[in-house]
Amino acid sequence: MFRLLALLLGLLVLASPAQAKREHVVHFQGTAYELHVFTIEGQQPGKTLMLIGGIQGNEPGGFLSADLYADMSLAKGSLIVVPRANFYSIVLNKRGPNGDMNRKFDKPAKPPYEAEIVAILKGLMAKADCLLNLHDGSGFYRPTNVSETMNPMRYGQSIIADADVYRFSKNGRVLRLGDLARSICAEINQSVENPLYYFHFNNHRTVESNSPHLEQRGSATYYALTKLGIPAFGIETSKDLPTIELKVRHHNLAINAFMRALDIVSEHPGVDIKAPELSYLVVSVNRGQPMVVSNRETLELKRGDSVFISHIESNYERGLSVDILGLGGLNDARRSFKIDRSTSVIVRKDHLQCGWIRLAVGDGKKEIETREVEAEKTAESNPVAQYFVIQVNAEERLVASGQTIRLVEGDRLKLLDAWTPQGQKGLFALNFKGFVTNKRNNNGDDRNVLISTHEGLMPDWSLGGKGRRYKVVAERGDRDYGEFYVQLTEPSLDYLIVRTGQRAKYAVAPGETLFLDPDAVLELVDLKANFDTGTGLQFQIRNGTQVVDLPAGRQVRLKDLLAGQALVKEGSELVVLRYEKPIGRILLVPRPYTAGSGEPGQAG
Repeated sequence: MFRLLALLLGLLVLASPAQAKREHVVHFQGTAYELHVFTIEGQQPGKTLMLIGGIQGNEPGGFLSADLYADMSLAKGSLIVVPRANFYSIVLNKRGPNGDMNRKFDKPAKPPYEAEIVAILKGLMAKADCLLNLHDGSGFYRPTNVSETMNPMRYGQSIIADADVYRFSKNGRVLRLGDLARSICAEINQSVENPLYYFHFNNHRTVESNSPHLEQRGSATYYALTKLGIPAFGIETSKDLPTIELKVRHHNLAINAFMRALDIVSEHPGVDIKAPELSYLVVSVNRGQPMVVSNRETLELKRGDSVFISHIESNYERGLSVDILGLGGLNDARRSFKIDRSTSVIVRKDHLQCGWIRLAVGDGKKEIETREVEAEKTAESNPVAQYFVIQVNAEERLVASGQTIRLVEGDRLKLLDAWTPQGQKGLFALNFKGFVTNKRNNNGDDRNVLISTHEGLMPDWSLGGKGRRYKVVAERGDRDYGEFYVQLTEPSLDYLIVRTGQRAKYAVAPGETLFLDPDAVLELVDLKANFDTGTGLQFQIRNGTQVVDLPAGRQVRLKDLLAGQALVKEGSELVVLRYEKPIGRILLVPRPYTAGSGEPGQAG
């Protein structure tokens, strides 16, 4: 009887579902590169899917989507979620201030903290059965050229793999990445209303020596595929989608489809992208009793008091940082600072400012009961410009007073406003020293004027007189209340990607030679440069005294373009210009095409 009862109990234990587990690990806590890792195990065992978001900080669709999965409950299978792999770049709203982190998986990463992050990500990948790296890409990927924004060298609305079929050398396992990606695309597209936004499989052929995407050999997906033998994909929504909600929704469609393919059973997160807003900060002064300081309130301090911010209460739980201006770094949460002068604490959700508090230092002898009123009066009579709001090529940025921004000659700059520490706006004229909006009536206020940095600047007004460094000043009356600096660099071309014939694409750097069949078809597919490649570009073929424009993204037959004139043996060149200034030249040399000589158009 007892043996039977024990057997029945044993069967009940075996039949009961496993206990679901949830783990949240924080690496580098309290730093500007804080790394949060969420591991979610379902009630039943199964495959493990890893999600990486935010490895490039200016692609919010990916990290906001991954964030939704950190709170998911699973019935079967597991998730490893890293919503913000590169938090430092997210706060700065840059692809990678230290270079692209998604190119550092094949060599030691720099600076050291990025090497540590990459090592952690590699260790997590080793626990997964599949990896999804979430991105927002340029334009719309299409297998054939449709337009400048819809062609094979665009990434948006595609599922990228490094091969169609890959055999892992260590165990002989064959991974049919293309078949899986195509089936996922078909499933996603059933829920996409606009055919323009359909997903397509994008085979980068990174494993092949003639791939146009060899730089991807430093990516997370290439490492996971070739070193760990697991299927790995880049999910790219388009930066040109009209709303952030739509980007997140499309990422969710892709993630959910992969989860179904891996038989990971879960609830689907919803999309609710609210404007971030600070409620309050929990602050301790001199390690005393924590107090609550609400958004835009002032905390009275004595000179030398230490401040410790232990908690941020917002309508979001993750992606939050605090910046005590003039002290610490980009994230000063859970760190103690001695306060010797009045300053402000800026609170950000990712790169967006969502609130602030004021730290007001008194003289220590008497209470100042009307600090808020006096601060407003002081700001009116003696304001300080602490932040400048600008646009660079239509992308809005926030620049701290005293900071230097680096632009490439030809970038377009617009000065919008300047903020005081109290958050006041509209108090200052913004004067770009070396630029005049209206030469007949120069009032020194260049706000909301498009400044083209390749023309109209006066080098004599630049710092050093070389036309490379300029000062922008916040003025009120005849006084300056803050400034930042603009450092200009020459535009430079890294390489052009050209197609000759029907298939081959080549990356050709300035000064190199492109060998062409005299009857060749040539197409400019894309280029890599140190500037925004969507502005001011022009392409010309110069053949002796003849100069003709070459359209980008469209196939042309050179003999037709040159009115039947063949390329001369010497002196023909493809010239790349930005705002009519040559930035790169590629020599064109004709070569008759014969069988066995290889496809015409090879670069030398």
